Amino acid sequence: MTTRALAAGVEKLLGVPVVVENKAGGGATVCSALVASKKPDGYSLGVITTAALTNRPHVLKVAYNPLKDFTLIMQYTRYIGGLCVLSESPIKTIDEFIAYARTHPGLSYGSPGMYTQQSLAVELLGQCKGLTFRHVPYKGGAPANTALLGKHLDFVARSGQHVMYVQQGVLRLLLLYNTNQRDPNFPNIPTLKEIGCQDYPGHGMILVGPKGLPEPIVKRLGETFKRVADGPEFQKILTTFDLPYDYKDRAQLEKEIPVEYELIRDYLKKIGAKKEGNNLAGPMFNA
Repeated sequence: MTTRALAAGVEKLLGVPVVVENKAGGGATVCSALVASKKPDGYSLGVITTAALTNRPHVLKVAYNPLKDFTLIMQYTRYIGGLCVLSESPIKTIDEFIAYARTHPGLSYGSPGMYTQQSLAVELLGQCKGLTFRHVPYKGGAPANTALLGKHLDFVARSGQHVMYVQQGVLRLLLLYNTNQRDPNFPNIPTLKEIGCQDYPGHGMILVGPKGLPEPIVKRLGETFKRVADGPEFQKILTTFDLPYDYKDRAQLEKEIPVEYELIRDYLKKIGAKKEGNNLAGPMFNA
């Protein structure tokens, strides 16, 4: 949804049609591989999560070099995770959840897949508080939410897609993760770090092109997309999905992504992560 909103704004500013094509698979790795294979002329771009560059290559076989095959252009938001139970649950707070989980080991939870930022944050919670969970990976956030609504799970680990259910009073948010600060929209909900646990870094949504994109093109695209992202219409879209505006330019991304890549590699190695499948989506621009 944010990609399509960006495309609509950029189309007006550049005066050319911008077509959004969804390329599902592998936590945006299918989309990323397609972008990496394109000619660096500025007409084929991708909106992916930083996970496609810093996380997924460690657990999936990818058809690109995550640190060499892309021109990084900008980041405009990042995912914040949330641990949720059904609103009808007697559990009201994260402290009550932890107490319940200690006496009921093996609570089941759903996430968008193995070794995603959501599942890793929950596992860090478990390690920190001496809890054991049964992870049920899904092919995306929507089916995980559906499973909880059908009472097939005890809780969900989500990023973004849980918000509308919380706002509607269907789910109850107990904990935030992948973030260093509380969400202004849920000021009473603590973060994983606040309860004394290590957190897993949240992944950003970034605009990229193939490697070798000429600097004048990078500059114009970066300025145009930022102008749209800074505008009130797009900011309203972010607010609707409870996504923070977290802008980073090319220089910041080029500095931070290699560091995040190494940190996640070392962490996944520490917990014995193995390469296996997932099925998420990443949208692609064809201008």
